[in-house]
Amino acid sequence: MRPPEFWNHREGRDAAPMIRTLLRPFGWIYGWAAARRIQTTQSYDVGIPVICVGNATMGGTGKTPVAIYLLKSLRRLKIDAVGLTRGYGGLEKGPMPVQNGHTAVDVGDEPLLLARHAPVWVSAGRDDGARAARSHGASVIVMDDGHQNPQLEKTLSLLVVDAEVGFGNGCVFPAGPLREKLTPSLERADAVILMKPAPDYEIDEVLTEQLKGKIVIPAFLAPAGPPPKGKLYAFAGIGRPNKFFDSLRRHGGEIVEEMPYADHYKYRDEDIESLFMLASEYEASLITTEKDYVRLPKGYRKGVHAWPVSVQFEDELTLRRLLHPIIERSKPRK
Repeated sequence: MRPPEFWNHREGRDAAPMIRTLLRPFGWIYGWAAARRIQTTQSYDVGIPVICVGNATMGGTGKTPVAIYLLKSLRRLKIDAVGLTRGYGGLEKGPMPVQNGHTAVDVGDEPLLLARHAPVWVSAGRDDGARAARSHGASVIVMDDGHQNPQLEKTLSLLVVDAEVGFGNGCVFPAGPLREKLTPSLERADAVILMKPAPDYEIDEVLTEQLKGKIVIPAFLAPAGPPPKGKLYAFAGIGRPNKFFDSLRRHGGEIVEEMPYADHYKYRDEDIESLFMLASEYEASLITTEKDYVRLPKGYRKGVHAWPVSVQFEDELTLRRLLHPIIERSKPRK
């Protein structure tokens, strides 16, 4: 689904107060169910460190690039770190490792991105997935998403927050973007990764106050290189497609048109054929995100540019300090 615009309007500036009011009782029910599940579930201790990279809201905040950074950093230290995800949008329930022949239809898009950097397990039950990963030699688990999933005991919980929209209107789904009430969500987080659209972006006072007392590590997504030269027809099916379009422009991309899709959209042949036709009218090239690229039908990928990004931390030392106990516990003994 594409997040409705009123989710991002705080009370007092809400463009849809009536809709928010009508949906708020459903948000109370959703929030109550989430809280009860977290409070009543006995978390499983898999016996190795578990780092959870999650968020408090629906939609994309940049979790997967953070998980990739952690996996790459730990594996550079010769630590057998593996990814764990439920494989949103995929048919496989697991627990199973991601293999070379898997597609986004099988396991979802995020596992395919993670698997480019480390072994990855897909499992609808995170406890089952962690158990399987450890039995195959994992010494650290990096869980992409799962802040509201109580099945697995977490060693370090990192909450990724979009600095532009923060926690939106502060309401629980469907009245707002929150997956649960904000206070308990923040209380369970060991630190907040505050994802900014650019290094010089100024955080507003409301979000600053909401995060008061938390360890906050500012970060931003940096492209691997400049956009391709020439006219670009951009499309994206992520949590906030405009973030991708804005970033392309900010880095010099000549966008002639943009096409947003719903998050995790499953592209069909006719979708891509239509995009190629529209791009040809502008004599433009197609460009999309890495996450979208892995969801494209394979026969159409050759004519589409993927624009990769990676996370850059403004305070990497603080993150390293948080990781230090896990590294010391998990690094190979000489």
